[in-house]
Amino acid sequence: MKNGFQMKLLAASVLLITTVTAEATSDVHSMQPSFVSKYDLSSLQDGKTYRGFIVTYKDGSTERDDASTAVQNVSAAMTRAGGAPSVGTKAMRGLASKASGLHYGHKLASGADLVRTDHPLSNAEASAVIEQIATDPAVAFVEPEYMLHAMSDVVGPSAAATFTVPNDPYYPTYQWDYLAADGTNFLDRQLNTPVANWGGANIQKAWSLADGSGVVIASLDTGVTQHPDLNLTLANAGYDFLFDHAVSGRTTDGRVAGGWDTGDWTTDNQCGVGIAARNSSWHGTHVFGTVGGQLTNNGVGMAGTAFNARVVPVRVLGHCGGSNADIADAITWASGGHVDGVPDNANPAKVISMSLGGNGQCPAESVLGTAIAGAIGRGVAVVVAAGNGNQDVANSSPANCAGVVAVASTGITSQRAFYSNYGSGITLAAPGGGVYRDDASSGDQATTGFIWSAINAGTTTPTTATYGGMAGTSQATPHVAGVIALMQSYRLGLGRALLAPDQVTSVLTSSAATPQVSSDQPIGAGILDAYKAVQMAGSQP
Repeated sequence: MKNGFQMKLLAASVLLITTVTAEATSDVHSMQPSFVSKYDLSSLQDGKTYRGFIVTYKDGSTERDDASTAVQNVSAAMTRAGGAPSVGTKAMRGLASKASGLHYGHKLASGADLVRTDHPLSNAEASAVIEQIATDPAVAFVEPEYMLHAMSDVVGPSAAATFTVPNDPYYPTYQWDYLAADGTNFLDRQLNTPVANWGGANIQKAWSLADGSGVVIASLDTGVTQHPDLNLTLANAGYDFLFDHAVSGRTTDGRVAGGWDTGDWTTDNQCGVGIAARNSSWHGTHVFGTVGGQLTNNGVGMAGTAFNARVVPVRVLGHCGGSNADIADAITWASGGHVDGVPDNANPAKVISMSLGGNGQCPAESVLGTAIAGAIGRGVAVVVAAGNGNQDVANSSPANCAGVVAVASTGITSQRAFYSNYGSGITLAAPGGGVYRDDASSGDQATTGFIWSAINAGTTTPTTATYGGMAGTSQATPHVAGVIALMQSYRLGLGRALLAPDQVTSVLTSSAATPQVSSDQPIGAGILDAYKAVQMAGSQP
């Protein structure tokens, strides 16, 4: 295809682009079982290195308000871990010397302290230190700082309110996902053959009821780039939460105003030994367009789901991914909570969309668990990509956090996408793209195998605005987040109060459509049906 698009198959379009949930393992278990509830090691992986510890001290403890104490306590824990017979002094011999490189990071919105070391620690070393930190009676919970990523979306070959059909020129030839799942043929441009559409989310019909007006969506991703087909009204009002300069690409540590994507390219070995270089993904721009940032019925390009909602871009993914500490603070900020050192969000969201993830569990006491619970408590629906690892979502965080809407991916046949995570923790599925003909796990790539939206043509920093196709749970997620905005917008138009997050989930699951193709693995209540969801939302008391 040579029409100026850039097709990207993002297996979860979560710029944590590889949400492969390898089960975290630790070969060091020196603490007594009574301490296990005070720490979480599930995100640690063999072959990875770690430089940060997130320590939450108990309310009322002197350590809670004393940053210097946090560094001293972690230093003492490293020294103990280096000499503890139960962890093996030979393997841990260098830990005590590494304590000299400790420094205070910053206080998180949750009240936890981030302490970092200049020296990378192995899985075993980090595990041993965390277990020693947990022995402090003043510690309520401790976990490692680790990187999450946009879902490993599949990228394909290059290819450049109350109305019935939008006049955006690429809409009728690329955006099958917005149509009804009634078997109507949709011409696949790459295969040059009609394909029965059983996987659409019925969004076009939902536009007869609502367009997203009055609702703010926060898109936590790589940020957004300039594009003539995007509503960037709130781009400068967004925020870049990437603290570490090596991740943000800036020359110094710290967070800055604006939700702009300056690129997330990497060089060979930058993200770990043996990890190859890759170009910037523009993942956040693609997701931003799908959730509702793409101008619709404007005679240009493509359409977005909740096209009259306002989208706040929040940059939480950069070079090599994004820290759980930064993402947790961004969730708090986006939902209207306070984060020290950052001006309060003047445009608090009612929907948060996160197409990102990583390995591990999500204890309620963890920074991600705490931040998500806080957002839900403020009345915000949190929508998360299930992940692209073709495994149980129970091993993929934050999709496995309590209270989130976890989204699996399906293709145009309504079949579960071969890469999509699954399991009892899935809320529902939505169009994310199947990549190949008939949503197979291999074969010929198809135009209808992708979700199409705005992207950028730059290989490192932004250059030319264009459009591209991606596939992944990253693409499925903004469809659901956008439809939630339509649901809430419809409520506002009827003069009714917004639905609470648990009510939102109930409506989504109750209105979901049964797939035409029986799923080989559990994908929740069914496939998103936007029209039925919006209609049902309006009928709730």
